Amino acid sequence: TFAELPDLVGREIGISPWVTIDQQMIDAFADATGDRQWIHVDRERAAREIGSTIAHGFLTLSLIPRLADPMLVVRGMAHKLNYGLNRVRFTQAVRPGQQVRLRQSATACETKGRGTQLTLECVFEIEGEARSACIAETLVLFMPETSEP
Repeated sequence: TFAELPDLVGREIGISPWVTIDQQMIDAFADATGDRQWIHVDRERAAREIGSTIAHGFLTLSLIPRLADPMLVVRGMAHKLNYGLNRVRFTQAVRPGQQVRLRQSATACETKGRGTQLTLECVFEIEGEARSACIAETLVLFMPETSEP
């Protein structure tokens, strides 16, 4: 429930299913953001110089809502807001065809006005790799249901 959010601190929230990052997803992200650097979209040059293209770090980061939302369903919540990021590190490149998943833990909780803000550690694991792709500390503001108009 909304009142139990502080009890999550120090606990793992969950682990998402694996998601495959493919070149089509990388190309669509490049089109959406305008980041068409050759390491992401030029298959021939990337193959020659670095082995293959690599996903944008921000593409990996942008998967947080998709993968995290099903992990935490809060009764008594009107809505939640992505409040920001404290820290983000892209620790290993993700190549087309690799799978990533999100492991999420709560590290802090505080009251913000009527809401409750959770600080979450988000770690993107790459299937079969020892190093993670991305580690981010995110802030999510949960707003309670209210009877006010």
